Amino acid sequence: MNETPRGPWYLLTGLALGLALGLFYAWALAPAKDVDTSPDTLQAQYKEQYRAMIALAYLSDGDVERARARLSLLGDPDPVEALTIQAQRALTADNPDEEAYALGKLAADLGGVPRPKDSPPPTDTPETPTATPSPRPTATRTPAPTATPTVLPTSRATFTPLPTRTPTATPGAPFILEERTFVCNPDWTRPLLRVDVRDAARQPVPGVPITVSWAEGEEIFYTGLKPDLGLGIADFEMTPGLTYTLVAGQGGQVIGDLQAAECEGENGARYWGSWMLTFVQP
Repeated sequence: MNETPRGPWYLLTGLALGLALGLFYAWALAPAKDVDTSPDTLQAQYKEQYRAMIALAYLSDGDVERARARLSLLGDPDPVEALTIQAQRALTADNPDEEAYALGKLAADLGGVPRPKDSPPPTDTPETPTATPSPRPTATRTPAPTATPTVLPTSRATFTPLPTRTPTATPGAPFILEERTFVCNPDWTRPLLRVDVRDAARQPVPGVPITVSWAEGEEIFYTGLKPDLGLGIADFEMTPGLTYTLVAGQGGQVIGDLQAAECEGENGARYWGSWMLTFVQP
């Protein structure tokens, strides 16, 4: 029995019929549906992008309540902590400086970063360490004129820093020195230069470069890399015997003649004191 050749038309007819049925199913029987998803279901990297956009928008409009409402959509247990951690990562990565600043500022404005417990208050009253329940001798901030420790007429012995040179400063901008304090705190076991940088509204400023130079070298470090201390805090460990010069920001006020000095306790034991410098924008 001979079969009659059908040619290619039956194949084209089948393809056309299959295409028509597929389009009918996709458009009529099971059309695609747009599904909105909430920000709290995003992956971590996209949450960070969303958080950065919120911070940059806040830097532009200054609406803290709108920023708070937007952050609540991410479902972070602690939005301030999440902003702070992301700001620290932005400082050490290749992110734009504006992004790190925006994240840090929003974190500070939302919840504020408490002042370090071991940092001196911005007054001239003696600092009293509170690291243990038992009372400790307070530290005086005025260096003694001689190497002999001065004992105040109180029931507790006081710590007196050994003689240091008179500081000199050259006025400049954008950050100027507001307060310079010598701290005798036994809890600070190393001689430190602790810098606290704040803007004109007294808010801590992360990401500010602090340049420290001495006779044989120079080092640049940044505020905000220790979130447990505060977004505007930066530390530098001094080497006894060297004299340092410090500048906060670009073209800021130059603070010179910073040296490690010793403090002496009631039992005659000596330990290194530290300098606390607070800079503000005019």
